[in-house]
Amino acid sequence: MFDNLREQANSSPFYENEAQFQSAEEPGAAMPRTSDRFLGMTPAQRFFISLMLMIMVCLVGAMFLLVTGKIGLF
Repeated sequence: MFDNLREQANSSPFYENEAQFQSAEEPGAAMPRTSDRFLGMTPAQRFFISLMLMIMVCLVGAMFLLVTGKIGLF
């Protein structure tokens, strides 16, 4: 079962493509531009999520203060 494992690994197409990648890596080569996306969201979507999170924290804090009696409405 494992008799030809090394030969099979050396004959895989992965090693054939490896030479192409090594030749393309030059010290002066330009780096590809990174995307502005984080977790698949655009900056506007991230802002909206953070705004919603801030509002939820403020509401939960206010409800906690009302329940414990630290503040009152009237």
